[in-house]
Amino acid sequence: MKRTWTLRWHFVASVMFIMLLAGIISVILFIVLTKLNIPGFNNSPWIRLISLSLASFIIGSLVSIAISNSVLRTSQQLIKGTQQIANGNYKVKIPITNHHQTEINELIGNFNQMAQALDNVEIIHNDFINNFSHEFKTPIVSIKGFAKQLQDTTLSEAERQESIQIIISESERLARLSSNILQLSNLENHEIVRLQLAPYSLDEQLRNCLLLLQQEWEEKELHLDLNLEPITFTGDQEMMMSLWLNLLNNAIKFSHPQGTLTIRCYHVADQVKVKIRDTGIGMEDTVRAHIFDKFYQGDPAHQEIGSGLGLAIAQRITTLHQGKISVRSVLNEGTTFTVKFENN
Repeated sequence: MKRTWTLRWHFVASVMFIMLLAGIISVILFIVLTKLNIPGFNNSPWIRLISLSLASFIIGSLVSIAISNSVLRTSQQLIKGTQQIANGNYKVKIPITNHHQTEINELIGNFNQMAQALDNVEIIHNDFINNFSHEFKTPIVSIKGFAKQLQDTTLSEAERQESIQIIISESERLARLSSNILQLSNLENHEIVRLQLAPYSLDEQLRNCLLLLQQEWEEKELHLDLNLEPITFTGDQEMMMSLWLNLLNNAIKFSHPQGTLTIRCYHVADQVKVKIRDTGIGMEDTVRAHIFDKFYQGDPAHQEIGSGLGLAIAQRITTLHQGKISVRSVLNEGTTFTVKFENN
């Protein structure tokens, strides 16, 4: 309402200014013409009335055109800008030329902000497509190559079994990648995400996740350091299971053999916290800044056993549960993920 009245005030003030200016100039013109003793002007009231009216009309029109030009110029810029947006040019930006037009400037600012947001989405979309294509192409090329190799009749049985095992492994990787992409797509779509909230034992869920990953951490001979307080948490149990599996998988993957995997679950003030720490390779700050980006993998040596989507999924699930996830890491010492939720 305040904004509407401000717009009305600007309009009314402009009209009053035009009328006042036209009146003042007309009066001055009337006085000048009277002093000049133009024949017929002082003797005929009709001529004076028509002259003053015509002068007021001309002056008012000129002033109106001058004032409206700046508004029309901005409107034309907005029209051209929206046309460029419709044509896919999201880098368009409209400059603010008149700092006295508060509402118009706000409209321009919102337009520029919208264009910037669309441009960011376009960049993310293009990056996603490029990464998506690359991630799918790698296992497909491997499967094709080793499948062709199986056609070689001179292969020994050991070589044949090795090729078969690689094809199976790459097929499983492709299936995981497809599943993760579908899950992340569903999680990022606000309209279809429906949390199935129910109370359950959070500490027991973490133990179950460790059991599911027992083969992985036993193969690396990791030592488990657990301290899990009994906590009843209300959330989507299936999604939360995916959250912990992704974080634990990540910790196991980057742990050194015979390292320590530390897991803490506890209350602090009005929050529930879960910490997962490994004594692995750690990461630099430049890597840490991007670990929640889709398809990002900071360590090229581990790209063949991951898709770069696990941490993006973990962050999204945490956000959907009104929580926060953070990471601290020291290169060659290890990484700690901390997930915090309001105590519910």
